[in-house]
Amino acid sequence: MLSKRIIPCLDVKDGNVVKGINFKDLKNIDSPVALAKYYSSAGADELVFYDITASAEGRKLFTDILKKTAENVFIPLTVGGGIGSLADFDRVLQCGADKVSVNSGAIKDPSLIQRAAKIYGDQCVVLSVDVKRVGNDFHVFAKGGRIDTGMDALDWIEDCVRNGAGEVVVNSIDTDGVKKGFDIPLLTKVCERVNVPVIASGGAGKIADFIDLFEQLPKVDAGLAASIFHFGEVKIADLKKEMYRKKIPVRICER
Repeated sequence: MLSKRIIPCLDVKDGNVVKGINFKDLKNIDSPVALAKYYSSAGADELVFYDITASAEGRKLFTDILKKTAENVFIPLTVGGGIGSLADFDRVLQCGADKVSVNSGAIKDPSLIQRAAKIYGDQCVVLSVDVKRVGNDFHVFAKGGRIDTGMDALDWIEDCVRNGAGEVVVNSIDTDGVKKGFDIPLLTKVCERVNVPVIASGGAGKIADFIDLFEQLPKVDAGLAASIFHFGEVKIADLKKEMYRKKIPVRICER
């Protein structure tokens, strides 16, 4: 079985890493460059860089801060925010990204995923989906979780994977920043619908939340979190040691 990945997430706004609760009340934390350096040497398996207001503000992702961040990362780097065309894919890949995450851009132009996969390969195209419960359904939200598209999230994810998305990041707005555990019911439904790597995002508050995730849903490939890593509430080395103790496949680097 492949090792489970632990992925810190840099939500970047105006050049700073920020974090809030349920996608609201964002507060500055640190420079993405400084955090990238730290995580690259702290045992993270990958790193995600989201320019979280690019789509909402109708602009392209900031490339200057991305270049500086990429220069300090020696693990795979996924980049998203304001990705709406093949030119955007090319631009962030030229800046040092290994994979490109698309969200609102794919909602606006569903053909983008298929066209990008044909040029760059499925492994390069990451579908990021902001999901929130609306009644008894799961809806896709756009523009950084601000707009309810009315689309069924499970159908949307399945369609995008069929069209070439090689990986899916499931961002649960309901559990984001709450620190009471990942959205297991939502992730269970996603894993039933697709056979590509699924990354769980939103809700981690302690080491036990990752253990519960991987034990309850062996099909989930990775756990993504932000504030608990940024504020030192969970050390990646400690998390991986506990995963190893629980016999969850994990990559541990001796330093």
